[in-house]
Amino acid sequence: MNKTLLDKLTQRCYAMKLKALDMAFSTGTEGSHIGGAFSCMEILAALYETANVEDMSSPGRDRIILSKGHAVLAYYTALWQKGFLTEEQLAGFDQNGTGLYGHPHRNLQSGMEFTAGSLGLGLSYAVGVAMACKKRDIKNRIFVILGDGECDEGIVWESLMSIRNFELDNMTLIVDRNHYQLDGPTTEVMNLYSMDSKFRAFGFNVTTVNGHGIEALYDALQPKEGLNVIIADTVKAHGISFLANNKLAHHTSLTMKKYQQAVNDIKAAYGEL
Repeated sequence: MNKTLLDKLTQRCYAMKLKALDMAFSTGTEGSHIGGAFSCMEILAALYETANVEDMSSPGRDRIILSKGHAVLAYYTALWQKGFLTEEQLAGFDQNGTGLYGHPHRNLQSGMEFTAGSLGLGLSYAVGVAMACKKRDIKNRIFVILGDGECDEGIVWESLMSIRNFELDNMTLIVDRNHYQLDGPTTEVMNLYSMDSKFRAFGFNVTTVNGHGIEALYDALQPKEGLNVIIADTVKAHGISFLANNKLAHHTSLTMKKYQQAVNDIKAAYGEL
C-alpha cells in the first residue's frame, strides 16, 4: 500500500470514529452498540476501498454483508464516507421516522445488502447469495463480517459446512475477534479456543491480522484462491479509554463528559489529522 492510500484510509477511519461518537451521543439514555462498532472501524474502512460496490444496481457488484448487525455505527459511517449516506441521514440515527435503525435494514440505494438482527443469519444469507452468483457465472466477491461472539450460533457452522460443500470460493469471511460479547469475555461465556484450527478444519485458508492495522487488513482483503477467512484480532471499543475491553461497551450511553472524553481519546490517537 502506498502512503497516499494509507493516509486516505487513515483519514477515513478517523472521520468515521468521530461521526460515530456524535451518533452514539445523540441517542441519549437509549444508548447504542459502541463496543462492537469501534472494534471493526478499520475493517470497514479497508473493505470499502477493496470491494466493488460503486453501482448497487449492477448484478455484478460485490456484496458486503454485515452479519454482526449491531455494529451499525461503523457500517453507517463507512457508507457515509463512501457517499451512500448523507450527514443529514446520520443525524437521524435510531430516531422514530428515520431509516437508520439500530440494526441495518436492506436498502440498496443506501448501500445496504441485508437486514440484520438475529446473529448468524447474515452468513447463511450470504451462502445463498454466493450460490446464486456462481450459478449465474457472476465474477464477484461476497464479503461477510462476523463477530466472534456471533460464532456461538450453530447456524454459523452449518453455513461453513455449506460453503465447503458447494466450494463457494467467491466468499471472504472476516471475523471481528474482539474477545468480548454481551455477557463478558468469550473465554468465559463460550470458549472458542483456536478459531484458526476450527476454520482450517472446515477447509478454509486462514489469515490472522491486526484488526486495527489498515495496511494489513487491506493486503489480507486482496483476492486469493480457495475458501478464505480473515481473523482480525481487535479490541472491543478500541481507542476509547474507559470502554476498551469492557463488556459494558457492548451497548451503552454516553453522558456529555464521557462523550468529550471519547472524542479526546480518538483525537489524541490520531495526532494532527
